[in-house]
Amino acid sequence: MSPHRLRALSPASVDVMLTVLAFAGQTAPFVFTTHVTGRPWTVAEFLPVLLASLPLIWRRRAPVLCLCSTALGIAAYSVVGSDGPEQPVWYGALLAIHTVADLSPRTTRLATLAASVIGIVVIGGVLGSASTAIREGFLWGAAYALGRGAHVRRAYATVLEERAAALEREREAEVERAAERERARIARDTHDILAHAVSLMVVQAEAGPVVVRSAPDRAVAAFDAIASAGREAMGQLRRTLGLLKGDAEPRPAVERVPELVAGVGPHVTLTTTGQRREPPPLVDAAAYRIVQEALTNVVKHSTGDAASVTLDWTDAELVITVADNGTPPAGTTAGHGLLGIRERAAACGGSAGFTAGPTGFRVSARLPLEAA
Repeated sequence: MSPHRLRALSPASVDVMLTVLAFAGQTAPFVFTTHVTGRPWTVAEFLPVLLASLPLIWRRRAPVLCLCSTALGIAAYSVVGSDGPEQPVWYGALLAIHTVADLSPRTTRLATLAASVIGIVVIGGVLGSASTAIREGFLWGAAYALGRGAHVRRAYATVLEERAAALEREREAEVERAAERERARIARDTHDILAHAVSLMVVQAEAGPVVVRSAPDRAVAAFDAIASAGREAMGQLRRTLGLLKGDAEPRPAVERVPELVAGVGPHVTLTTTGQRREPPPLVDAAAYRIVQEALTNVVKHSTGDAASVTLDWTDAELVITVADNGTPPAGTTAGHGLLGIRERAAACGGSAGFTAGPTGFRVSARLPLEAA
């Protein structure tokens, strides 16, 4: 039988197998040897063998009792079976002491070990010989050491399994946190895309009927702007929602900010200062979304007629400022969009804030150019 199939056996099956093997090993001298006088072996001589092997069936449930029974069988054989065949090895007793060393608590182990030493000295030294006592002591000591080794290996394996299970739980939790962060990012992107596109479409749709008769060209431009904003929103939504199917999404980038500004209208200006650097991907996408959300607020809430976007590239960070010259209503506070701007900046290791005063809205963000 292969080691793999042995490990697959139940504990009860293993105990039955060991009992049968120990009984067969201790019965073999009765089968393959004869008395010097030629007489057959007696039942009385054989009975201690049963006592020294059959209790192994209960070795896991009562290891100390099993050891005592096998030791009693050995002692009985030394007296009753002294004229019987020689037993080279008492397999049942060795398996019993191995089990005690493996499964019993420290106090029980030490007590049974001391009692075993005394028993070996008495049986081997008084009823047998010194060489017999030394041999039995060596065998019992080896069985005890193997039992302790089995216990240590099993405890070590248990620790490794618990550690592996803890690592697996931690990995699953990290995957769940990553998925939650990704869901939150998709939700923020969807909000930004829809809010920006719908705001532009509403503004252009309201302006179209006003100039449809007086300035048809401007009306046509307004409707073209509505169509363009809708197409751009659909494209971005398709790419963003494609993440749910595992599709790769080309992230929005700061280099597309000029397109974003131009799509709002000529009353928004873009100013870039400093030497442009290649930002980390997360910062690149966050810069675009921050400008997009800030311009959405300008389109939805500003009462002014001009706005500006400034990208200031420094050695360490990208400073984004979006401002308009309107007068915000009293008591204006941060909404979901502005809170989303703060979250995006914080996710990159940066910061963001906004002010609403007599000179208009002002959104500013500072994003590090080194990977956070």
